[in-house]
Amino acid sequence: MQVKSRVAAVVLCVIAFGWMAKAQDLASFEKRTTVKVLPNGLTLIVCERPEAPVFSFYTLVDAGSADDPQGASGLAHMFEHMAFKGTTEIGTTNYPAEKIALAKVEVAYAAYDAEYRKRVGQDPAKLGELLKTFQAAQAAAQKYVIPNQFSVIAEENGAVGINASTAEDSTQYFWSMPSNRLELWAYLESQRIGHPVEREFYKERNVVQEERRMRVDSDPVGRMIEQFLATAYVSHPYRRPGVGWESEISQVSATEATTFHEKYYVPSNIVIAVVGDLKAAEAMPILERYFAPIPAGPLPEPMTTIEPPQVAEKSVVIREATQPFYIEGYHRPDYRDPDDSVYDAIVDIFSNGRTARLYRSLVRDQSIAAEAQGFSGFPGYKYPGLFAVYAVPLPGHTPDQMRQSIHKELDRMKTEDVSDEELERFKTRARADLLRGLGNNEGLAHQLAEYQTRFGDWRQLFRQLSKIDAVNKADVKRVANKIFVDSNRTSAQIDFVPPKKPAPGSATLTTPAAPYEGGTK
Repeated sequence: MQVKSRVAAVVLCVIAFGWMAKAQDLASFEKRTTVKVLPNGLTLIVCERPEAPVFSFYTLVDAGSADDPQGASGLAHMFEHMAFKGTTEIGTTNYPAEKIALAKVEVAYAAYDAEYRKRVGQDPAKLGELLKTFQAAQAAAQKYVIPNQFSVIAEENGAVGINASTAEDSTQYFWSMPSNRLELWAYLESQRIGHPVEREFYKERNVVQEERRMRVDSDPVGRMIEQFLATAYVSHPYRRPGVGWESEISQVSATEATTFHEKYYVPSNIVIAVVGDLKAAEAMPILERYFAPIPAGPLPEPMTTIEPPQVAEKSVVIREATQPFYIEGYHRPDYRDPDDSVYDAIVDIFSNGRTARLYRSLVRDQSIAAEAQGFSGFPGYKYPGLFAVYAVPLPGHTPDQMRQSIHKELDRMKTEDVSDEELERFKTRARADLLRGLGNNEGLAHQLAEYQTRFGDWRQLFRQLSKIDAVNKADVKRVANKIFVDSNRTSAQIDFVPPKKPAPGSATLTTPAAPYEGGTK
């Protein structure tokens, strides 16, 4: 009876999978997806999906931490935080008065910052007075702020999953909402794109500094990854931490944030996808009414920095009393490379799940690692990134053992053909992942915006399947031999070192902490 039940379940899954694939092919999506590029350059995508009376949106700004100006790392991430602070109409009791007050904040901060940056002749007394003036200007501007009004309005009208994220390649904003609130959403989103206000900037800067302390400074693996990327890259901005360097975060200004917005948050650099219970014929005029008035601007110039080829193996070793860890990375081309799908195949066969080679070898068979995983396009894929592999040793085992075992499996990819079963599993999983990604409004909006931005046509999402189907055993071996070479490798590891015991009778000296000055040093 149990066997029959399992067979029936499998049959039902196959039928459901086949129906889903048929309902989510390119022809089906073309009938219910409308794309319009507004005169100001902003791209709108509306996809009709009337399963429930809700919609999701995904705003993709084609600028991330890799676009941070020199000396102002973390600015893209900082602006993501500021996007929830409101606009000229939201979050303020009196914007004309607030605008004047915020201008005084910038004048006061510029004076303080100029004195602070003096390497010779800094006047401590003057610096203290300038700090007081800056803090007083902040307090005066704060009187006009209605905290969190932007998010409160959205939530009061049914918005869920309100969030944003900053990656190396782009910045994203998204949430879901009842369909009858489409016009309210269009007002809110167009306002924060076209009319942002850098209010509470220095207060939020403190939050970002604390985020860095939590994610990097106080996290051994975070510190290691920061050093790993700074070593793997010598010129490209991928070498900088997305959250920013502490010294630069602590001195970035609202004026710099405004300049960043004016350069990168131009309509021609933004794609917005809206998916849900909407009719394009009714929704598109509403979206045009709100987004078309945003002033046009020139498309940001392409990045000119190209990472030079790596010619020697590089490594980072951190020794401290914490969990050992090992990671290594190999430079690979960006997503436009003809072999992009081959890298996907290698990742899948090498480390996707419990049937993958890396898990079977390090975790299951040798029992030397608690976790082992590979991934491609790190820290980004818009520009040439890394194919990276990491492993977490079990007690009694070392990062060097992880390294040796990983290299053994990579060498197999270079010298042996992958099996027919491994290749077919990859292709089946790739199709399933695509369908799952299209199975809800949020995932579909994300994919449409991403592919429209990267390829200039969302249809490329479906054309990827033919590239995946074309991958063969020879491709896998050829690409593995091309990138998995010693001179293309950068590694980083944490070696456990027992903490030093204080000498008998010794005393610990504690230095009083400097007073906290609102994020400035």
